[in-house]
Amino acid sequence: MLKKILVVCNNNSSLSQMTEGWLKYYGKGKCEIYSAGIHKGELNLFASKVMMEAVIDITMHKANIITDFKDISFDYIITHNTDIEANSDTNIKGTNILRKDFTDPDTFSGTDDEKLKQFSTLRDEIEDFCFDFVDKNIKKLY
Repeated sequence: MLKKILVVCNNNSSLSQMTEGWLKYYGKGKCEIYSAGIHKGELNLFASKVMMEAVIDITMHKANIITDFKDISFDYIITHNTDIEANSDTNIKGTNILRKDFTDPDTFSGTDDEKLKQFSTLRDEIEDFCFDFVDKNIKKLY
């Protein structure tokens, strides 16, 4: 049976979208991955671009809101920079809730090239987290 994983951040625009992409890549065939925001945002183009550089295509991902998944029971809920337990409107069912915070991409500043560099660093940090998460919880990767 496939493990169901929900990744949640504030707007489902960068962190959760990149995490969804990496978890789908590393967990292929062993899990179903969903992502959502506490609030509904739009896919960040910088996030999309740096993921494409890593040959992970998230360009077709759509931003979701957490209440879209209230009828699904998840094996894991991974939160980034948000506390879903404090948001009583979510009513999401999950066996294991894991919080992993990263630098908030909304704080990135500078030229587009400087922002891309910051997003690339973030992408690599998220990849490391996803690799370790899948290896420990879903299937052995090494």
